Amino acid sequence: MKAIGLTGGIGMGKSACAELLRRRNIPVIDTDDLARRVVEPGQPALTKVQSIFGPEIIGYDGKLRRDELARRVFSDPSLRKRLEHVLHPCIRELWRAQIRAWQEEGHRLAVVVIPLLFETHADQELDATICVACSAASQQARLLARGWDTPQIQQRIEAQLPVEKKMAAATFVIWTEGSLDVHAAQLDRILSRLAQA
Repeated sequence: MKAIGLTGGIGMGKSACAELLRRRNIPVIDTDDLARRVVEPGQPALTKVQSIFGPEIIGYDGKLRRDELARRVFSDPSLRKRLEHVLHPCIRELWRAQIRAWQEEGHRLAVVVIPLLFETHADQELDATICVACSAASQQARLLARGWDTPQIQQRIEAQLPVEKKMAAATFVIWTEGSLDVHAAQLDRILSRLAQA
């Protein structure tokens, strides 16, 4: 089985690409979903996060106050590093286990969506990588449409490797400026090459 890493800048089309893959019956796991799972009430990672950020990071319902956590870590790189040190090993174990399960099920191809793919060196464990990318103007417009303000957008962009470096490091690049059909056509060409390899 080939395990593929899917990455790209925030707001550049990772979720759209993941959905296109699922429509083609390719199994996909998204590490953003895993990041939410590892900090659910009762999980060891949540206790560690609370020890770093204090009891006020947990709401009255026992759940992580994600907006407050984001506010803190995206304004303080040292706190963000401490959080990543807690969460990334837990997340990696989950996607590794999922890949093993897919291998046992006989899948020929599977995809892991990892926003910090190259930053965490996860690419070294995968057979190939795809980076989705668009212009900075399109990225800004998409994130503003999500309701984020300009400082929030800038903080999140600065927390990741520049997209140009992700594109240079990736095995394949999908340019997401066009329609979803154009995006899909690029993806299909990549899938064809992967099938032939």
